[in-house]
Amino acid sequence: MNTFADLGLSDQILRAVTDKGYEIPSPIQAQAIPPVLEGRDVLAAAQTGTGKTAGFTLPILHKLSENPSRNNRRVVRSLVMTPTRELAAQIKANIDEYGSHLDFKSLVVFGGVGINPQINKLRAGVDMLVATPGRLLDLCQQRACDLSNVEILVLDEADRMLDMGFINDIKKVMNYIPKKRQTLLFSATFSKEIKTIAKQFLTNPVTVEVAAQNTTAERVEQRAYRCDQSTKADLAIHLIKQGEWNQVLIFTKTKHGANRLSDRIDKAGITSSAIHGNKSQGARERALQGFKNNSVRVLVATDIAARGLDIAHLPHVINYELPNVPSDYVHRIGRTGRAGKSGEALSLVCNNERAFLKDIEKLISKKIPLLTEDGFAPDLWPDRMPSTSEVQREDAERKKQNRQQRGPRSPRGGGGGGGRGQGGGKPSSSGGRGGNNRSSTRRRRS
Repeated sequence: MNTFADLGLSDQILRAVTDKGYEIPSPIQAQAIPPVLEGRDVLAAAQTGTGKTAGFTLPILHKLSENPSRNNRRVVRSLVMTPTRELAAQIKANIDEYGSHLDFKSLVVFGGVGINPQINKLRAGVDMLVATPGRLLDLCQQRACDLSNVEILVLDEADRMLDMGFINDIKKVMNYIPKKRQTLLFSATFSKEIKTIAKQFLTNPVTVEVAAQNTTAERVEQRAYRCDQSTKADLAIHLIKQGEWNQVLIFTKTKHGANRLSDRIDKAGITSSAIHGNKSQGARERALQGFKNNSVRVLVATDIAARGLDIAHLPHVINYELPNVPSDYVHRIGRTGRAGKSGEALSLVCNNERAFLKDIEKLISKKIPLLTEDGFAPDLWPDRMPSTSEVQREDAERKKQNRQQRGPRSPRGGGGGGGRGQGGGKPSSSGGRGGNNRSSTRRRRS
C-alpha cells in the first residue's frame, strides 16, 4: 500500500488530503484506516507526531459521508472524547480540513467558555462532536446533547482517558451512547493495565502498534543535566541563551511553578508565556499563538499541554522538573521530533529526581546521557541515590509543613468558574466526582 488512494477513501477526502500536501500515509494511518473502514473496533498505539488523528478522522469522515443519516437530519453520529481543550481544538481543526469538500458539520465543546453558544450549535445540528468529558456530561445532563445516534466513538489519548481520573466520566458517557457502536482507542502509550481496562469497551478489537510500546522518537536527541533545584532556572536560561534557541517548550510540574519560571525568564530578557489549567481559554490561545508565530520564544507549560500541542518543527523541549509518571515523559518530548523532523529534549535533574530518571530509562529502554554544565555542578549529589519512596515521603512532609505555616484557607466564594476543571474532568472542589487520590492529585497539577 503506497498512497492514500490505495486505502479506499472517497475522492472528496483524497482531494482534501492532497490540499494538505500529503500523498503517502504514515505507518499508523496505513495500518489503522482499513480496519476502521471495515467497521472493526481498534486499539491503536503509535509515537506522538506520527499522524494518529488522521488515522481515525479520515475513515470516520468517509464512513459518515458514504452513509448519510436518515431523512438527512444532522445528528451526532460520531463522538471523539479527549482529555484537554487544546487537543480537542486541534482535532476539530483537522476534521474541518479533511472534511472541507464534504457537506459535513463538526463541533468542539469544552469547559472554560460559555455553554450557551455550544447548546445553540448542537440544536442547529452536528454530524461529529469533539468533547472533553466534563463539559460533555454537563450538556448531556441538561438534555442539550443527544448521543443516542452515535455510531462511532473515539477515545483519543486513551491512556489518560482511561486513567482512574477519567474512568468514571467515561462510564457515565457510555450510558448516553448506544451499546451497538464502533469504538476506537488511540494513544501514544498503552500499559498492560490500560489495555485490560480498554477491552471493557471494545469488541474483538484489532490491535495496531506501529512502534515498540512506550518508545520515544528516534529523531529526538535526549540528554540530562545534573544540577541543584535552586539553580534550575539559571541553568535553563543559560542553555537557551548559549544555544540562541528561539522556540523552546518547558514543562513544569505545577501551575504556580510555571508562572514563576515564566516571570524569571522574562526578567532575563527572553519573551515567555505560561499555559496551564488556571489560565482562561483566551489566555491559553493567545500564549500558544504567540509561541507559534515566534513572538514568544519560550512557552512554559504543565502536562496539560503535553496532550494536544501541535507545533510544526518545534526544535527544543526542556523538562524543568521530571514527571513522576514515566509515560508522561514520552508525551512531553513527543512535542519535538514530529513528522520525521529532528528535535532535542533536555531534562534538568536534581538529586531528588534521580530515581525518576531511572524509571524513565527503564520505560523507554534507553540510557539518557547525564551531563554537568560548567558553573552548574550540583552541591548535593551523593553516591547513594534516594529512592522514589524516600523522595515522596520528603515531599509529603514538606507540603505538610507548608500547610501548617500557611494556616487554614478561607472558604472559596460561590462559583464563577462553572465547577469543572481544565475542560476534561472533575469539579475543581474536592467534593466532586470521585476518583482516587493519586489521580486527583495528578489532575489538579495540570
